[in-house]
Amino acid sequence: MISPRSHLLLRTLARHAKQNSAWSKRYSSSSAATIASADRRPIKTQREAAFATLGVQAYPRYTAVEAGISVISAQQVHERWDAVLADGEKDESVQVCVQGRIRSKREAGRRLVFYDIEQEGGRHVVQAVVSEQRCKNKESSVSFSDSNRILLAGDIVRVSGFVGKTRLGETSVFATCNPELLAPCLHTIPTRSGLEDTQKRFRNRHLDLLVNPHARKALETRARILRFIRGFLDSRGFVEVETPVLSANVGGAAARPFVTRAVALGDSTPLFLRIAPELYLKQLVVGGFDRVYELGKQFRNEGIDADHNPEFTTCEFYQAYATVEDLMTMTEAVLREMSMEVTGSPKVNVGRDDGSSFELDFSQPFRRIHVTDTLYEIIPELPNDLDSPAALAKLVEIASKRGIAAPRPHTVPRLLDRFIGHLIEPQCEQPTFLTGHPGVMSPLAKSADAAGRTSARFELFANGRELVNAYEELNDPNEQRRKFAAQARERNDLGDEEVPAPDAAFCDALEFGLPPTGGWGMGVDRVVALLAGVRHLRETVSFALLKPGKQ
Repeated sequence: MISPRSHLLLRTLARHAKQNSAWSKRYSSSSAATIASADRRPIKTQREAAFATLGVQAYPRYTAVEAGISVISAQQVHERWDAVLADGEKDESVQVCVQGRIRSKREAGRRLVFYDIEQEGGRHVVQAVVSEQRCKNKESSVSFSDSNRILLAGDIVRVSGFVGKTRLGETSVFATCNPELLAPCLHTIPTRSGLEDTQKRFRNRHLDLLVNPHARKALETRARILRFIRGFLDSRGFVEVETPVLSANVGGAAARPFVTRAVALGDSTPLFLRIAPELYLKQLVVGGFDRVYELGKQFRNEGIDADHNPEFTTCEFYQAYATVEDLMTMTEAVLREMSMEVTGSPKVNVGRDDGSSFELDFSQPFRRIHVTDTLYEIIPELPNDLDSPAALAKLVEIASKRGIAAPRPHTVPRLLDRFIGHLIEPQCEQPTFLTGHPGVMSPLAKSADAAGRTSARFELFANGRELVNAYEELNDPNEQRRKFAAQARERNDLGDEEVPAPDAAFCDALEFGLPPTGGWGMGVDRVVALLAGVRHLRETVSFALLKPGKQ
């Protein structure tokens, strides 16, 4: 015998469902968004009390369906029966079971309830028709009325029955027993009001993904891009490897690392999260892996903005006996084919920072800008010898005169990078290779000329953002040691903490012979943002790093 209090709880929940019949276009009729009845307790408290009173197990152990019943997806229901059943026709020869989240619930009297069951974040939906007439022969500890009244939009359920079409032509699962509650939703899913505030979205990512389809799309685009990259490189004979994420050495880029320690090694031994896998991957090439790549996380202890995140994903590959021209050709191919795979076209509509948009075209050979020549054209007063002791002071003077911000510590590579970012990168709306960087900027790259004036390197920019960095690898151990020593002076004398300490073990490995090698690195998050049509890198990852704050 159900107590009067139990009936009151159920009636309260039912009122909430009706009061919120316009809760959203998606979760449409039975939310618990507003408490407008005599019972003003939170919906979570009310529902938990109702479960306890009725003896409903809200979180049952998941069990296999009965023999003879096939678990089937909403998509499969429509693919199999949409075209073969006439309006009002039913196929009782096959018993099926569908599982998912209740998108909406509609009651047609006390003995007939319609549920829309969604799967995969709402991509696929199937209607379930639950009538007391069909369910009455199944034993249940809870009555038909109570069992269906207690279910609300957002709940995870399982419905078993057969497939048919309603008289209005809707392919549906006609339940032969009460729906099984697998997990309730105890809070409002704010689809009607929307979830647009950035902080709320990313501090409640589960809700963001439920409410905003574009959030899910960005993550799906990311998965497709990762699959494509692997397939592209695997088909060309590259071997995927993993190199250390935690190491006593840090190198391969100029960035401030995250520092930690391992109990097993003692507190006196610092360890670093890697800023790049480059030095390890090149040692694998020395070891005989002529084509090798790694897709993985890098960590740089720097700021967070639309184009930077302390934790990010790159793809780096190294190919023996490849030139920078080979790498450019492969870069054009990978982005053209990737765009075709993800968007269906080599042309992508992307947004500018000012809110306008333009068509980015990967189908044509990419434009090229020679960095060193262009800098001297724009800044004729640049010193001819950028390695000279007087070069730094001159560059600081030029930056001051031209109003180019130059945060300390001042070093020649830092200032040149500022000039490039201020004067050249804004020209790179369409895909553009920046080539011929000053040699002083690329300590791991081969020189493109005998004097070492420029490096055999390129960066690819699109929509004003760097996507790829590549060069012919320096394989002379003595020259590498000399360049590491020059970097060490920048670190020790000028205070540039982003410059890594020299890696003697890497130089020793070069003495065993690194073949002429082309190295290539892509910022995966930035490419995902570009092809998914989002502006901020946090949209491209499942869970972004956020400053501490309220939920």
